[in-house]
Amino acid sequence: MAEKIDLPDVVVWDGNFAAANALRQAQIDVVAAYPITPSTPIVEGYGKFLADGYIDGEFIMVESEHAAMSGCIGAAAAGGRVATATSSQGFALMVEVLYQASGMRLPIVLTVVNRALAAPLNVRGDHGDMYLGRDSGWIQMDAYNAEEAYDLTLCAFKIGENKSVRLPVMVHQDGFITSHTAQNVHPLSDDVAYEFIGKYETVNEMLDFSKPVTYGAQTEEDWHYEHKAKQHKAIIDSRPVIDEVFAEYKKLTGREYKRVESYLMEDADVAIVALGTTVETARIVAEKMRTEHGIKAGVVSPRVIRPFPFDNVRDALKGVKSLACFDRSSPGGALGMLYNEVAGALYTADEKPVMTNYIYGLGGRDLTMDVIEEVYKELADNAKSGKRSGKIQQFLSLRGPKMEYFE
Repeated sequence: MAEKIDLPDVVVWDGNFAAANALRQAQIDVVAAYPITPSTPIVEGYGKFLADGYIDGEFIMVESEHAAMSGCIGAAAAGGRVATATSSQGFALMVEVLYQASGMRLPIVLTVVNRALAAPLNVRGDHGDMYLGRDSGWIQMDAYNAEEAYDLTLCAFKIGENKSVRLPVMVHQDGFITSHTAQNVHPLSDDVAYEFIGKYETVNEMLDFSKPVTYGAQTEEDWHYEHKAKQHKAIIDSRPVIDEVFAEYKKLTGREYKRVESYLMEDADVAIVALGTTVETARIVAEKMRTEHGIKAGVVSPRVIRPFPFDNVRDALKGVKSLACFDRSSPGGALGMLYNEVAGALYTADEKPVMTNYIYGLGGRDLTMDVIEEVYKELADNAKSGKRSGKIQQFLSLRGPKMEYFE
């Protein structure tokens, strides 16, 4: 029987340790993992909890991230509650197997500490790996701070294991800015956290030899289409389950989560749409724009990236005249993912705002409040003129506060 930890009402954890404690409280059966900066402390923390007797589970050390997810798939197929963590190149190596996990409808939880993809090699945070996994069939949620990394990891188990969902779930947090920054976290007690998630219930054990079945078999044009369509429908249908889990968590903790978070958007003329730690910084600047510059600024942030909340994004941006989508990833000769998806959401809106795509923060480059303030001022000018002036995409802060324009 695993021992419990008597946690105080407030602790000081970084995002990695917050996620590790969520895995501990979920009483994971198996973690299969391979270390990579900056996510290593999550599985390292789990291993320490296991060694100290706080978990009745298994820690499998493997030779790669590909093997880590393969081990998770095997353990989940055998009927276990399973999780792991990774970042960047490790995530890229894992991608092949992510499709196996989602296609087999295994509710694995993966904490992704977002970091830039090489080359050149970089261990700092951006969202290149987050974007890489967006079409892999996993539910994806994004934490903006350490407490949210803890909360959303607990919610991820309850969402993915729901009998009507049965899908794997990723929880993202920004490398170093969240993962290694110590902040106040208000944890649940071990008993309350486990009761919220619930005892793991298997739908069917794929590796039950008394009831032989076949999974992952080859299907060509005869059945592949049907399998993927049902998988897609399951992701879309997870939306009310996500809402229900968030509502239950709010009742338990007082902390409210929505698939799309809006801040100062009731009367906003201009808005920034962003993910990760940038959201909290943008909120502070939005307040400043209102009090010091008379600009009605707001912030919209998709909490759930998959299934993408198109309707909620469109409703959150209703009435906005000009907006900026912040993409923290090299777009590879295209507009950023967030820009494209927000544009798709707004395509059916009665009134379409002027939109600009800002690429920023690559490889951990800081995004300062001064730069965000300049963006809001430019958005206010766009709102007045109603013209893009050809500046559809801009790279922010290549060196210092200046902006580079790519038409």
